[in-house]
Amino acid sequence: MTREPVAATEVFKALGDPIRWNIVQQMAQQDELACSVLEDTLPVSKPTISYHTKILTQAGLIEVRKRGRNYFYSLRREVLRSLMDEMWLLAPGPRLVSSTSDELTAGRTDRPALKAAVGDDTPRSSALLTW
Repeated sequence: MTREPVAATEVFKALGDPIRWNIVQQMAQQDELACSVLEDTLPVSKPTISYHTKILTQAGLIEVRKRGRNYFYSLRREVLRSLMDEMWLLAPGPRLVSSTSDELTAGRTDRPALKAAVGDDTPRSSALLTW
């Protein structure tokens, strides 16, 4: 199944709502998120959750899978990466690079530690910047 390209403007419109932003943040922490989790964590009704997930789906940010009576959502991380690449073309400069891009999208901070100088045992995060 081929997917249509995602328009950056649609993605930004979808992410502009605080509830939808919260949904995306929750999905970024897991491979798949059950709708029941959203019902427990969001201060809105089930129909409102459905409305917001529909907008995120139409924008191409999430995929929906139905199993029985339950819905499961997953974040299309490649769409976010593509959007970041488009943004980078507008303002190129140093860019953080990781061994796996999933570490960055998942918000992990468990990067290797560096020592600043001999005798300094203070752990520091490391990052590689590229142009």
